[in-house]
Amino acid sequence: MEPGQPPRLRLLGAEFDLVTPPEVMTRVAGWVDAGRSAVVANHNSHSLYLFRRSQRLREFFAQADLIEMDSVPVIAWGRLLGLPVRRAHRCTYLDWRDDFWRLADARGWKVFYLGGAPGVADAACARLAGEWPNVRLAARHGYLDADPASPENRELLARIAAFAPDVVFVGMGMPRQEMWILDNRAAFARGVLFPVGAAFDYEAGVQAAAPRWMGRIGLEWLFRLATQPRRLAMRYLIEPWFLLPAALGDLRARPGLNAARRRVRAIGETRSPL
Repeated sequence: MEPGQPPRLRLLGAEFDLVTPPEVMTRVAGWVDAGRSAVVANHNSHSLYLFRRSQRLREFFAQADLIEMDSVPVIAWGRLLGLPVRRAHRCTYLDWRDDFWRLADARGWKVFYLGGAPGVADAACARLAGEWPNVRLAARHGYLDADPASPENRELLARIAAFAPDVVFVGMGMPRQEMWILDNRAAFARGVLFPVGAAFDYEAGVQAAAPRWMGRIGLEWLFRLATQPRRLAMRYLIEPWFLLPAALGDLRARPGLNAARRRVRAIGETRSPL
């Protein structure tokens, strides 16, 4: 097991790492400094729904080096079960956005962004370059033939390799972004890969992000549903009900939760930090 690996727990049929946004940044900096490749994944209610239905998505999470907990309701469920989960363990791009760019700017990192509609990534990079001038940025929109063997994908990989990024953000929506990372990770000898969804749509100003106070209290989904009802109604109003079997599984395992909690805490106390 990798030194410094944070405590990992199982909840709603999937695994999560108990990390806070600053701890995520510490691990990313360690991987970049070591010149190695890594994948940071994240689970929320939508990914948990897809996870139960897609073997390929399960493969993606199985090879991830870190799995963030991107859901206040999931955190609330873990706390209800008595697990050592706190609000501080919620990690999304918007949670660690400033920490990341501050770190990237201080260290002069190279960041490649893949995703978004034509022009959006370029607009986002221009805006970020004005705010963080020491970060070297490159981007490519997400409209491509993502088949690993396609000429377009091979050309993209060659472009990324020539740029030699420290971090690669992939924002194609779930699960397409995860599948691209799964298919192409072997091409990266170094560089930390993140699936980031609509992150650069937010940076470019083409999509409004929920106020952070809504994210902090678990109502970001309501803002997104109100602004994109057709696209997100299924995700927020129907999909969570399909997690009931996994929730019942957690409840059936509840007699052993105290022992599991002690094991998680013991692991966290005995593992050395980066």
